[in-house]
Amino acid sequence: MFSTLINNDLLKKFKKLAIDLEKPINFILEEAMQELLKKYGKNPPKSSK
Repeated sequence: MFSTLINNDLLKKFKKLAIDLEKPINFILEEAMQELLKKYGKNPPKSSK
């Protein structure tokens, strides 16, 4: 678990995406992190989902 400050408008859009996809926000966040690691050529760990 961790906490951080996030731009309010970005967070609202992120939450709406999770609602639209009917997935928990933590699942969407983990998916985004996995894709960012791939983008920069890092080997992301396998998803816990």
